[in-house]
Formats: sequence, structure tokens, C-alpha cells
Amino acid sequence: MAEYNALTPELIEQLKAAAPGHFLAGEDINEDYSHDEMPIYGKHMPEGLLMATTTEEIAAVMKICNENKIPVTPRGAGTGLVGGCVPVLGGVVIDTTKMNQILGYDFDNFIVRIQPGVLLQDLADDCVRQGYMYPPDPGEKLACVGGNVSTNAGGMRAVKYGATRDYVQAMTVVLPSGEITNFGANVSKTSSGYSLLNLMIGSEGTLGIITELTLKIIPAPKQVISLIVPFEDLETAISTVPKIKKASLGPQALEFMEREIILSSERYIGRAVFPKEVEGVEVGAFLLMTFDGEDEDSLMDVVEKASDIVVEAGAMDVLVADTPAKIKDSWAARSSFLEAIEAETKLLDECDVVVPVDKIADFLTFAKACGEECGLVIKSFGHAGDGNLHIYQCSNDLEEEEFKKRVDTYFEKLYKEAVACGGLVSGEHGIGMGKVKYLKESVGETNMALMEGIKKVFDPNLILNPGKVCYTL
Repeated sequence: MAEYNALTPELIEQLKAAAPGHFLAGEDINEDYSHDEMPIYGKHMPEGLLMATTTEEIAAVMKICNENKIPVTPRGAGTGLVGGCVPVLGGVVIDTTKMNQILGYDFDNFIVRIQPGVLLQDLADDCVRQGYMYPPDPGEKLACVGGNVSTNAGGMRAVKYGATRDYVQAMTVVLPSGEITNFGANVSKTSSGYSLLNLMIGSEGTLGIITELTLKIIPAPKQVISLIVPFEDLETAISTVPKIKKASLGPQALEFMEREIILSSERYIGRAVFPKEVEGVEVGAFLLMTFDGEDEDSLMDVVEKASDIVVEAGAMDVLVADTPAKIKDSWAARSSFLEAIEAETKLLDECDVVVPVDKIADFLTFAKACGEECGLVIKSFGHAGDGNLHIYQCSNDLEEEEFKKRVDTYFEKLYKEAVACGGLVSGEHGIGMGKVKYLKESVGETNMALMEGIKKVFDPNLILNPGKVCYTL
């Protein structure tokens, strides 16, 4: 493990001088900076906090911290679920939420320039006002786009449009040394050496701090329709997914959810949206699909074909949400799943494994059975179109130490099974500090050593977000 130093009064004064009015220390720091959205990973207060407003401020603070071996943890809105922004060694947190400006559009080249603290919802809404769409659509709309890039967040539209990585063209980065550099360019293709841009995307703040982004946008689709499709059981619902994809219908989003998670969500939002019975038969699972297109006639043709496919595959009904209000209601329930689980659960942890689409049903059956063996309540939902599954481990009865022990046993079995069927540890939430052990077990010593080597090239003193992704403390 690298050696680190604590902040001294002298260093605090240097840091305050480097960012006048924007650097806090000690008791002036809010407790919120000690954790992210998954409390099970603990709380660690930083010694110092930079409320960054410019690239130059971040560079100045990083230079001082690097020279004095002070650990630094980058942070956006703090909505992560793997402890990625938790300052496990104290040190300095650099908060980029005040860097929240949309800097401008270039409609001829289909790009937008933003600062990293822009919220996903604000960017999405602003693009729509211009007649465009920023396709990445992670579930947490109050996350910062810089954080989305740092974890390569996917979201619900990834099945058609791809993940965040596919929309990042360039970025400004402050390296751990305090140097300012640029990766990528406003071009459609490149064969210009190693892709440093793609190393940064998904690196979870371990290689550098993103201070500006150039993102691709596309013309907004003119028509959007969602379908709520109930099934008697999850296996039948999931088995329908490959049939929809093989029909080349191009769903914008294709989600699955079980009955229990819908009931929890509707209790949380205070209204019923999904049918619980169809002709007296209880609904066990749902597919929620969205299609988009340029005109109503062609879109309705797609919807009719999709309806025929799901009914033939065993759907109990097809409910069409064809107005903005109906679409909003149907997706409001889906977007509230995490909050609903949190509201009804004392202790929880989560994994977002990704498996081949044709393995989803078998893997979820395994995950449920494994949960029963470990004495955990399992709640699941996810992106049926791309195999990214959100599986929550819940308990209202266990003590925290026992809960963590059981979850560790559960993860050992779950990730081993995921790898065995061709999957990976995380589809979009990242590794943070919570999944480092399981990443190492799944990718092997050789690949882990390559990641550690990359980390040391960017960050020789290992000060930036230590204990995360590939560097264990």
C-alpha cells in the first residue's frame, strides 16, 4: 500500500489559497460527503473539500495533493451504488456539482459541450428543447453526467442507442499530477494511437478528473409509444425478448420487472399503473417496451408486430401508452424501483451483473434460489434487451455484520455463475470499492495486473480515488 499523509494546517492554508472561497476543512464539511447512495459501504469523512468551479482550481489542488501525497476522491452528485465516491482514507474530496453549465451546441456536427456537474435530467430536457436527444438514459436522472461517464452508465435506451461511452467524443481532464490535458476530438473516427479517451470512460475517477465533456446528440424521434406487457411468470416474459430482437423492431427500451417490485414501486409513488390481474389470472411479471419513430403510421406498424409477437409468446395482454401522460406514468413506476426498495428495507446491497440475453431467465432462477440458500430476500429488475440485471439483496431482520457475511457468500456464488455463463460483474454501476474483490476473481490475475499497471502510469503516487476498481488498500 502506498503511504499517505494527513492534511496539516499549513496544507489547508495552501489549498484555500489555491481555490479562494471554495475550499472547506474539518467541521465545515457536510456529513453527506462521507457516503454514497449505498450506506452498506460505510461512512468516511474527508479532511478537506473543494467545491470546484473551474478546471484551473482542480488542477491547483491536485498539484498540492500530489506533491504531499494526500488522497483525493472525485465526486459528483453522490448517487453511486458501489462506494465509488466514498473517501475511505479521508484526504480531500473534489466536488464538481457546481461545474454545471451547458456550454453550447454545435448542431452542424451534432455535439454539445458541458461541464461534468450538469445533471442528466437537465441535459436531456435541454436537448429536447433544441429538437435533439441525448440518448443515454440511466435510471437516476439526478446523477451528474460526469459521473455517468466515469462509470460508463448504460440505462434503459442502451438496447437501441448504446451506453454512455458511445456518445463521448472528447473531454478535458486534470491528471493526478495537476496537469491539464485533452482526450478525443470532435471527429467521427480515429486510428490515432491508444484511446486515452476510452481509458478514462468507466475509470471511476481513478485515472483523472473530468472537467469538460463533448458529447454526441441525435435528432429527437418524432413519435414515441410504450407498451406494458403482463405475463403469468418471469420465465415466459424473458423468453419473449430474443423474439422481439430477432424481428428487428428496434425497441428504444426493453425492461423486465417482477410483480413484487411493481407493488413496492406503486406503494412508493402512490398510484397504480400496472395491471395485477388479467381476466382473473394473477400477473407475475412484466415487460415494459418503448418504440420510437419518425411518423405515427410506421410506428404503429412496429407496435402491431410487437404485439403479435408477445401475445403469441404467451403475454396475457398488451397495454398501449400512446400519450405523454401515459408514457410518463408507466416509466415513473420503473424509475422509482430503487427508492421503493430503500423505503421498505433496513439493509440492502445490490449487484448489476450483465449476462447474455438468452441466459437471463436461467440466471435469475439461480439468483433467487441462491438467495433462499443464503437467507436473503432477493428483488430483481433490469434491462431485458441487453442482459444487465439489477439484483438487490434485502433484509429487515438481520444485524448488519451477519447481513454482510451472507451477502458476501451470495456474491461469491452469483458472480461465479455469471462468469460461467459468459457474463461480467457490472453492466453500468461500476466496481467502486464494493466489488473490487469480485472483479479480481472474475477477470483473473493477468487482467487485474494490466489494470493496476495503467493506474500506476496515470497516478504514480496512487492518490486518486484509492481503494477503488483495481487498487486494493
